[in-house]
Amino acid sequence: MNDPHLWLEAVEDEAALAWVRQRNAEAEAELAAGDGFADLEAGLLAIHDSDQQIPMPTRHGAWYYNFWRDAEHPRGIWRRTRPDEYRREEPVWHTVVDLDALNEEEDENWVWHGVEFLRPDHPRVLIALSRGGADADVTREFDLETGSFVTDGFLRPESKGRLTWRDENSVYLVADLGPGTVNRAGYARTARIWHRGTTMSEAETVFEGPEDNAGYGIYAGRDRTPGHERDHLLQYLDSRDARLHLADGQGRFVPLDAPDSAIKHLHREWLLLELRDDWTVGETTHPAGSLLVTRLDDFQAGDRHLTTLFTPTDTAALSDVTFTRNHILLTVLTDVASALTIATPVDGGWRLRPHDGVPALGTIHAAAVDDETSDEVWLVVTDFVTPTSLLLADLGSDAAPEPLKAEPSFFEHEGLSVSQRFATSADGTRVPYFLVGQRDLELDGSNPTLLYGYGGFEISLTPAYAPSVGKGWLERGGVYVVANIRGGGEYGPRWHQAALRENRHRAYEDFAAVARDLISTGVTTAARLGVRGGSNGGLLTGNMLTQYPELFGAVVIQVPLLDMRRYSQLLAGASWMGEYGDPEVEDDWAFIQTFSPYHLVDDQRAYPPALLLTSTRDDRVHPGHARKMMARLQEAGKDVLYFENIEGGHGGAADNRQRAHMEALYLQFLWDRLG
Repeated sequence: MNDPHLWLEAVEDEAALAWVRQRNAEAEAELAAGDGFADLEAGLLAIHDSDQQIPMPTRHGAWYYNFWRDAEHPRGIWRRTRPDEYRREEPVWHTVVDLDALNEEEDENWVWHGVEFLRPDHPRVLIALSRGGADADVTREFDLETGSFVTDGFLRPESKGRLTWRDENSVYLVADLGPGTVNRAGYARTARIWHRGTTMSEAETVFEGPEDNAGYGIYAGRDRTPGHERDHLLQYLDSRDARLHLADGQGRFVPLDAPDSAIKHLHREWLLLELRDDWTVGETTHPAGSLLVTRLDDFQAGDRHLTTLFTPTDTAALSDVTFTRNHILLTVLTDVASALTIATPVDGGWRLRPHDGVPALGTIHAAAVDDETSDEVWLVVTDFVTPTSLLLADLGSDAAPEPLKAEPSFFEHEGLSVSQRFATSADGTRVPYFLVGQRDLELDGSNPTLLYGYGGFEISLTPAYAPSVGKGWLERGGVYVVANIRGGGEYGPRWHQAALRENRHRAYEDFAAVARDLISTGVTTAARLGVRGGSNGGLLTGNMLTQYPELFGAVVIQVPLLDMRRYSQLLAGASWMGEYGDPEVEDDWAFIQTFSPYHLVDDQRAYPPALLLTSTRDDRVHPGHARKMMARLQEAGKDVLYFENIEGGHGGAADNRQRAHMEALYLQFLWDRLG
């Protein structure tokens, strides 16, 4: 296909940016100038800047740390407080890094990307900072005692890589160091040991992946748990599979003889394997979705005696695994609702017991406070209409979890109810979805309804309190729907794998089935049904626009993949070929083109109004996808608007103000078209 819009892929080209500015001005003129937009945006910004949000903590030594943004600190501050102080209603925090001050001092636009500590209590940390929110970032060494970046400390240049501690004076370096050091997807493919006081070019290469690899690069690190010290390396093969290598003590990394598709966990003496494919060991076949455990030393010695901690069912799938000093906490989804199970090694076996306290149609996220020394876990409990709360639980105690923090109600939820429904897809599969709306909802088709979905990469959409949707949509009388379509992980690996490659159409058929169910049951009509999705979800909504236009009254497409002919040649796209296929292979392109929205645009077909949103600084999904789709739809005379945030990375926004503006744009668009 001759592509007349190829020039828009030049991200920073002046002509392309002039085109972007013109499209932005058109969208702003139509949406931001509308009645109520300023109030809507201000209400959303007030939520994001609210000091009533939970400051989610991590513990290091004697301190709780938190990264925080508000009106006074739009780029954010990294701060800390003592555990006892954190329990106070308004704890006193000590600022460690002020990003806004740093940006002013250095004339930069840094966005926080995280921090790595050296256990147990080393005073220096490695801080990752991104320009404008891109995936590519830098790592800088910071001294907690002096409160400043270390002069002549470790400094990794900007790339899609990382620095991780080995010890006080050496790190594992994964970085783009010039030609031949990145893979096909743009991620660093070598791991090196870099010693303090030497130059980066002197760092010793200890692992090198193939240049044609299309995975997410490499992670190398050192586990410093007393008695279980070891160096390990993950080699990502694609968007799903990764090979675990362990150091043999002689400077070599040796691959572990376990399935590449399995998720591997190392904790103290234990090896845990989350299976994504069936695995036959001896005469036993362990089904995909199982969680297996054994002693690492025994496994490396050839012993294949494995204990099953979880086996999936038609309705239940493993969602997460959390380690504490003496226990393993399993989070299980049963028809997309969370439940917790505590696994404890006892007398050569394992004891399993439930952990209560999860809402019926809710979600719980668990994280260890300190998995080396404690059995405490943070529990974040959430659902669609109940403000999120943070609890502290001790898995070694029968005591009820301690409530630490709770958000206020950011939107009016009185009268709202949540229900779970099931639609029937084209092949007869039951597809669950959650519906949030008024308890006395009239089933007369009059309700403006927003349908959200993702359906890819084994990512599950679970119930969650969403203040922006609540304030901007539910509070104003809209109905909100979340669809748990195939391609996600709601029912484990089988749910994901059912919509891979040539079966991608099943995800779209599932989503269309939910839309039809909403219409046939009187919740809404096609004219009042809007749809939104981002990234892989943007590919989803792009296909709704081009394949199922009769089902929708408005379509929002965010940071999307859309040109599936070229996706594998753009930025990180090559790493997703396991999900979608390789368009350079003729047999693969035969099915890929059936879900490539850019190629499915039909000049003669009627489409609902569409809004495309993306970011110039998105270095994961190329903004060219959205730019070219906008140009193609405009060329075809369709009703379409476009807005590209100059910063923001793949998340679309670099600070709360940008985030509120992007949210207000899509919500205003939906109300204008559906309300």
